[in-house]
Amino acid sequence: MLWLSSNVFRSAAWRPKRLWPRLEMMRKGYPDLKIVRGALGRDGRPGTPELARAWEETDLYLSGSGSGFPDSSHALAFLKATGKPVGVFGVSTDPISGFGEGRDPEGATLNQLRARALALPPTHISEDYRAILNHASFFFCRDTISCEYLRRQKVRTPVLEFGPDGQLGMHIRDDGRGYAWMREHGLEDGRFIVVVPRLRYTPYYRIRNTPRTPADDIRDAINNRTTETDHAKLREMITAYVQKTGNKVMACGEMTYQVAMAKEVLVDPLPAAIRKNAVWRDTFWLPDEAASIYSKAQAVISVECHSPLIALRHGTPAFYVRQPTDTCKGQMYRDFGAGDWFFEIDEATGGGLWQRLEGIIRNPGAARAKVRSIMATVEARQKRMVDAVRAAARPA
Repeated sequence: MLWLSSNVFRSAAWRPKRLWPRLEMMRKGYPDLKIVRGALGRDGRPGTPELARAWEETDLYLSGSGSGFPDSSHALAFLKATGKPVGVFGVSTDPISGFGEGRDPEGATLNQLRARALALPPTHISEDYRAILNHASFFFCRDTISCEYLRRQKVRTPVLEFGPDGQLGMHIRDDGRGYAWMREHGLEDGRFIVVVPRLRYTPYYRIRNTPRTPADDIRDAINNRTTETDHAKLREMITAYVQKTGNKVMACGEMTYQVAMAKEVLVDPLPAAIRKNAVWRDTFWLPDEAASIYSKAQAVISVECHSPLIALRHGTPAFYVRQPTDTCKGQMYRDFGAGDWFFEIDEATGGGLWQRLEGIIRNPGAARAKVRSIMATVEARQKRMVDAVRAAARPA
């Protein structure tokens, strides 16, 4: 048995109305999955009999994808309480981006992040973080910048390798709901693209209704300075696409705050002749419905990192247009062979995005073949990751 740690459930906990739909989606995709409720007590041990029994029965603690290994304290508690192995799938460790001593709120390109991370002394990571990495049976980073940085830090996990984001393994779909929405809004199979916006910093204090901090002032200032210039490039691409093809464009969000944003920065500023071909998704959705609609698009172009992963998993070409504040995780696109569909937003132009998209429109067969090649690389890495789980969980 595996103990699977999930950021999804914890992040949903402050929005109860969304928690149960997510659990039901997981149950639909994984009918044998058992969901255990409980939290750690102050002594670092399970706080409920249900959780204690799960820890007793499980063979290995597995933490899923995220930035900065958010479950490290839980993994360490499990290790101390049980003596059983722990392992990590698809985590990014970015020592440069963000806030705090030595960090850069403005972010950087991936090439700059790599150079700056590798210039740090080998004593840079905290002792607590080093402890869990040293005791992990395996640690798969979802990007090679994280791998190189941790090797530079001389951590002692026996397996430190690239292992792509868990989103690339999401097979769950809701074709009934997704296809019905397409019909309702006049989207035809293979005759539309999807575009997803993003602020350089997610306004969590507004989403979670928490007190504003001085760091939020900096985040908002960066967002206010960059949002228009970032999305003007996407609008230029959208305009060229509609003019050349006559097809439709779906503007939608990957996170809740992006639902309104998609209309404000992608749809409303378009010329009237182009705007009539834009379809705004005015409600939030879960990834299973997104996967179904993405599977029917010509391409997904996203400033968010995970929508392109969903698209690729379901056979659709996808661009990730990376903002410099979005950590080093975007390196994974280059790592699994999608470098031609990866763009640094400060270096990209609307014309350049359209030129690359036009290649997909002109030769969809070659583009779909490229997706299959990308996914073959991903699946080989996924097999390696599962083999590491089996080896670690095997009784001595």
